[in-house]
Amino acid sequence: METLAFKNKIPNIKKLLDFGFIKVQNKYQFKTDILNGDFSLTVTVSKGGEIITKTIDKSTDEIYTLHLTNLSSGAYVGKLKEEYENFLNKISDKCFDMDVFKSPHSKEAIKYVQEKYKSEPEFLWEKFTNNAVLRRKDTNKWYGILIILPKNKIIPNAKGQVEILDLRAEPNTVIEITDNKKIFPGYHMNKKHWITIPLDGSVPIDEIFSLLDTSYKLATK
Repeated sequence: METLAFKNKIPNIKKLLDFGFIKVQNKYQFKTDILNGDFSLTVTVSKGGEIITKTIDKSTDEIYTLHLTNLSSGAYVGKLKEEYENFLNKISDKCFDMDVFKSPHSKEAIKYVQEKYKSEPEFLWEKFTNNAVLRRKDTNKWYGILIILPKNKIIPNAKGQVEILDLRAEPNTVIEITDNKKIFPGYHMNKKHWITIPLDGSVPIDEIFSLLDTSYKLATK
Protein backbone atom coordinates (compact mmCIF):
# COMPACT_ATOMS: atom_id res chain seq x y z
CA MET A 1 0.00 0.00 0.00
CA GLU A 2 2.86 2.40 0.78
CA THR A 3 4.34 1.74 -2.66
CA LEU A 4 1.15 2.72 -4.48
CA ALA A 5 0.59 5.85 -2.44
CA PHE A 6 4.10 7.19 -2.97
CA LYS A 7 4.93 5.94 -6.47
CA ASN A 8 7.01 8.45 -8.47
CA LYS A 9 7.15 10.86 -5.54
CA ILE A 10 9.86 12.31 -3.32
CA PRO A 11 9.48 13.82 0.15
CA ASN A 12 9.47 17.58 0.51
CA ILE A 13 11.17 18.20 3.87
CA LYS A 14 9.53 21.59 4.44
CA LYS A 15 6.10 20.12 3.75
CA LEU A 16 6.80 17.20 6.11
CA LEU A 17 7.72 19.61 8.91
CA ASP A 18 4.73 21.87 8.19
CA PHE A 19 2.47 18.81 8.36
CA GLY A 20 3.80 17.96 11.82
CA PHE A 21 6.56 15.44 11.20
CA ILE A 22 9.41 15.52 13.71
CA LYS A 23 13.03 14.92 12.73
CA VAL A 24 14.41 11.82 14.44
CA GLN A 25 18.08 11.36 13.60
CA ASN A 26 18.15 11.35 9.76
CA LYS A 27 14.46 10.52 9.30
CA TYR A 28 11.10 12.21 9.84
CA GLN A 29 8.34 10.74 11.98
CA PHE A 30 4.66 11.39 12.54
CA LYS A 31 2.43 9.63 15.05
CA THR A 32 -1.38 9.67 15.18
CA ASP A 33 -4.34 7.65 16.41
CA ILE A 34 -6.73 6.03 13.94
CA LEU A 35 -10.00 4.10 14.09
CA ASN A 36 -11.47 6.04 17.02
CA GLY A 37 -8.20 5.82 18.93
CA ASP A 38 -8.08 2.02 18.94
CA PHE A 39 -4.77 2.03 17.06
CA SER A 40 -1.64 4.13 17.01
CA LEU A 41 -0.03 4.70 13.60
CA THR A 42 3.57 5.86 13.22
CA VAL A 43 4.82 6.89 9.78
CA THR A 44 8.57 7.26 9.24
CA VAL A 45 9.97 8.88 6.10
CA SER A 46 13.63 8.89 5.06
CA LYS A 47 15.16 11.70 3.00
CA GLY A 48 15.39 9.25 0.11
CA GLY A 49 11.66 8.57 0.26
CA GLU A 50 11.54 5.21 2.04
CA ILE A 51 8.26 4.83 3.93
CA ILE A 52 7.97 2.70 7.06
CA THR A 53 4.73 2.37 9.01
CA LYS A 54 3.99 0.77 12.35
CA THR A 55 0.47 0.17 13.60
CA ILE A 56 -0.02 -0.63 17.29
CA ASP A 57 -3.18 -2.17 18.74
CA LYS A 58 -3.58 -0.01 21.85
CA SER A 59 -5.62 -2.67 23.64
CA THR A 60 -2.67 -5.10 23.58
CA ASP A 61 0.22 -2.70 22.93
CA GLU A 62 1.36 -5.03 20.15
CA ILE A 63 2.09 -4.48 16.45
CA TYR A 64 -0.98 -5.09 14.26
CA THR A 65 -0.61 -6.21 10.63
CA LEU A 66 -3.92 -7.73 9.49
CA HIS A 67 -4.82 -4.57 7.58
CA LEU A 68 -1.68 -4.97 5.45
CA THR A 69 -2.76 -8.15 3.72
CA ASN A 70 -5.55 -8.82 1.24
CA LEU A 71 -6.19 -12.16 2.91
CA SER A 72 -7.86 -10.53 5.91
CA SER A 73 -11.62 -9.94 5.91
CA GLY A 74 -14.25 -8.45 8.15
CA ALA A 75 -15.79 -5.03 8.61
CA TYR A 76 -13.48 -4.01 11.45
CA VAL A 77 -10.25 -4.82 9.61
CA GLY A 78 -11.72 -3.28 6.47
CA LYS A 79 -12.41 0.00 8.26
CA LEU A 80 -8.90 0.07 9.70
CA LYS A 81 -7.43 -0.62 6.27
CA GLU A 82 -9.48 2.22 4.77
CA GLU A 83 -8.38 4.75 7.40
CA TYR A 84 -4.77 3.59 7.09
CA GLU A 85 -4.75 4.01 3.31
CA ASN A 86 -6.56 7.36 3.49
CA PHE A 87 -3.99 8.71 5.92
CA LEU A 88 -1.08 7.58 3.77
CA ASN A 89 -2.71 9.17 0.72
CA LYS A 90 -3.08 12.40 2.70
CA ILE A 91 0.63 12.40 3.55
CA SER A 92 1.46 11.63 -0.07
CA ASP A 93 -0.66 14.56 -1.30
CA LYS A 94 0.42 17.07 1.36
CA CYS A 95 4.08 16.22 1.93
CA PHE A 96 5.47 14.73 -1.29
CA ASP A 97 6.31 16.13 -4.71
CA MET A 98 6.03 14.30 -8.02
CA ASP A 99 9.30 12.78 -9.26
CA VAL A 100 8.43 11.42 -12.71
CA PHE A 101 11.14 13.00 -14.83
CA LYS A 102 14.53 11.54 -13.96
CA SER A 103 17.05 12.82 -16.51
CA PRO A 104 19.55 15.47 -15.30
CA HIS A 105 18.35 17.97 -17.93
CA SER A 106 14.71 17.42 -16.88
CA LYS A 107 15.55 18.09 -13.26
CA GLU A 108 17.59 21.18 -14.13
CA ALA A 109 14.81 22.57 -16.33
CA ILE A 110 12.21 21.99 -13.61
CA LYS A 111 14.44 23.62 -10.99
CA TYR A 112 15.00 26.58 -13.31
CA VAL A 113 11.29 27.36 -13.77
CA GLN A 114 10.59 26.71 -10.09
CA GLU A 115 13.14 29.32 -9.06
CA LYS A 116 12.61 31.88 -11.85
CA TYR A 117 8.88 31.63 -12.56
CA LYS A 118 7.57 29.86 -9.44
CA SER A 119 6.16 27.20 -11.77
CA GLU A 120 5.53 23.60 -10.80
CA PRO A 121 4.85 20.77 -13.25
CA GLU A 122 1.10 20.11 -13.29
CA PHE A 123 -0.03 16.53 -13.85
CA LEU A 124 -3.45 17.11 -15.37
CA TRP A 125 -4.31 13.67 -16.71
CA GLU A 126 -4.85 10.70 -14.41
CA LYS A 127 -4.33 8.23 -17.27
CA PHE A 128 -1.17 9.95 -18.50
CA THR A 129 1.08 10.20 -15.46
CA ASN A 130 4.15 10.72 -17.67
CA ASN A 131 2.78 14.04 -18.96
CA ALA A 132 2.99 17.39 -17.17
CA VAL A 133 2.49 21.00 -18.19
CA LEU A 134 4.16 24.27 -17.20
CA ARG A 135 1.89 27.31 -17.26
CA ARG A 136 2.05 30.99 -16.52
CA LYS A 137 0.08 31.99 -13.45
CA ASP A 138 -1.03 35.32 -14.87
CA THR A 139 -2.37 34.13 -18.23
CA ASN A 140 -3.01 30.47 -17.36
CA LYS A 141 -1.40 29.54 -20.69
CA TRP A 142 1.00 26.66 -21.13
CA TYR A 143 4.58 27.48 -21.99
CA GLY A 144 6.01 23.99 -21.59
CA ILE A 145 5.00 20.34 -21.73
CA LEU A 146 7.08 17.53 -20.26
CA ILE A 147 6.48 14.04 -21.65
CA ILE A 148 8.09 10.61 -21.47
CA LEU A 149 7.60 8.68 -24.70
CA PRO A 150 9.19 6.05 -26.95
CA LYS A 151 12.13 7.70 -28.70
CA ASN A 152 10.97 6.45 -32.11
CA LYS A 153 8.01 8.82 -31.84
CA ILE A 154 10.36 11.64 -32.76
CA ILE A 155 13.39 9.79 -34.18
CA PRO A 156 12.58 6.95 -36.61
CA ASN A 157 14.00 3.55 -35.59
CA ALA A 158 15.39 4.90 -32.31
CA LYS A 159 15.11 2.59 -29.31
CA GLY A 160 14.18 3.17 -25.70
CA GLN A 161 12.34 6.03 -24.07
CA VAL A 162 13.15 9.71 -23.89
CA GLU A 163 12.00 12.65 -21.80
CA ILE A 164 11.07 15.64 -23.96
CA LEU A 165 10.13 19.27 -23.46
CA ASP A 166 7.69 21.01 -25.80
CA LEU A 167 8.15 24.78 -25.95
CA ARG A 168 6.59 27.73 -27.77
CA ALA A 169 8.69 29.55 -30.36
CA GLU A 170 8.22 32.20 -33.03
CA PRO A 171 7.36 30.63 -36.44
CA ASN A 172 10.57 31.92 -38.05
CA THR A 173 12.61 30.58 -35.13
CA VAL A 174 10.92 27.19 -35.46
CA ILE A 175 12.07 27.01 -39.09
CA GLU A 176 15.60 28.11 -38.22
CA ILE A 177 16.34 25.77 -35.29
CA THR A 178 14.33 22.65 -36.14
CA ASP A 179 16.94 20.26 -37.52
CA ASN A 180 15.32 16.88 -36.67
CA LYS A 181 18.56 15.89 -34.96
CA LYS A 182 18.56 17.85 -31.73
CA ILE A 183 15.44 19.99 -32.01
CA PHE A 184 12.24 18.67 -33.54
CA PRO A 185 8.78 19.93 -34.56
CA GLY A 186 6.37 20.22 -31.65
CA TYR A 187 5.17 16.79 -30.55
CA HIS A 188 1.34 16.73 -30.51
CA MET A 189 1.33 20.53 -30.77
CA ASN A 190 1.02 23.10 -33.55
CA LYS A 191 4.27 22.58 -35.44
CA LYS A 192 4.37 26.22 -36.59
CA HIS A 193 4.53 27.49 -33.03
CA TRP A 194 6.05 24.69 -30.93
CA ILE A 195 9.33 22.82 -30.83
CA THR A 196 10.37 19.60 -29.09
CA ILE A 197 13.65 19.19 -27.23
CA PRO A 198 14.87 15.75 -26.07
CA LEU A 199 16.11 16.11 -22.49
CA ASP A 200 18.89 13.60 -23.04
CA GLY A 201 21.84 15.96 -23.02
CA SER A 202 21.93 16.52 -26.78
CA VAL A 203 20.94 20.19 -26.33
CA PRO A 204 23.04 22.24 -23.83
CA ILE A 205 21.09 23.16 -20.72
CA ASP A 206 21.82 26.90 -21.11
CA GLU A 207 20.21 26.79 -24.55
CA ILE A 208 17.18 25.07 -23.04
CA PHE A 209 16.96 27.81 -20.39
CA SER A 210 16.99 30.47 -23.12
CA LEU A 211 14.27 28.69 -25.09
CA LEU A 212 12.23 28.33 -21.89
CA ASP A 213 12.47 32.09 -21.32
CA THR A 214 11.25 32.77 -24.85
CA SER A 215 8.39 30.30 -24.51
CA TYR A 216 7.33 31.91 -21.23
CA LYS A 217 7.21 35.34 -22.90
CA LEU A 218 5.12 33.97 -25.77
CA ALA A 219 2.51 32.46 -23.44
CA THR A 220 0.50 35.65 -23.23
CA LYS A 221 -3.20 36.23 -23.79
